[in-house]
Amino acid sequence: MARYTKEHKQVTRQRIIETAGHRFKQDGIDGSGISTLMSDAGLTNGAFYAHFESKDDLVAHVVAEQLRTQVEQYDKLRPGLAGLEDLIRGYLSPEHRDNPGDGCPSAALLDEIGRCGDAIKDAYTDGAKAIVDELAARLNPEDPQSAHGQAIGLYAMAVGTLQLSRALSDRKFSDEVLEQGVENVLALARCRSIPAG
Repeated sequence: MARYTKEHKQVTRQRIIETAGHRFKQDGIDGSGISTLMSDAGLTNGAFYAHFESKDDLVAHVVAEQLRTQVEQYDKLRPGLAGLEDLIRGYLSPEHRDNPGDGCPSAALLDEIGRCGDAIKDAYTDGAKAIVDELAARLNPEDPQSAHGQAIGLYAMAVGTLQLSRALSDRKFSDEVLEQGVENVLALARCRSIPAG
């Protein structure tokens, strides 16, 4: 039996997490079996348990990684509200709507995460808080805490708009939902900070 280095095991584990993230967002958590997930990663089913205790363990790691990666992407944006506008326009775009496997885990998986166990909900909660913190820092760099409530509203509005646009069979109406969503989210972003509570 071949022995693999820790680095090889970590690279393999990361590959499973990345390919599972794409598959979960494309087909859903419940619609993605372990055999499909491992096949996507180019591995056998037997290798799964060398990396994860259960499918729920994998889902928790995927959710945490996906949201962490999303937050890291914010560093590439222009500073302040200009970068926030770029983010919103990209988030509420037809391209993002039409490619859920490559997009935001929130818009693709919230309904399923809400029915998952505590470990997955905890991973999602930590990631969502990090996203809200980043948004608040862009809304009011001098006092992000004062923009916390506004950031929650902006996040919820953007995710809900994208989910709604994906559920519509009428493409013109879906595009209209996205366009209006951009305007609504930007209007909220431009308001003076709305204190939480």
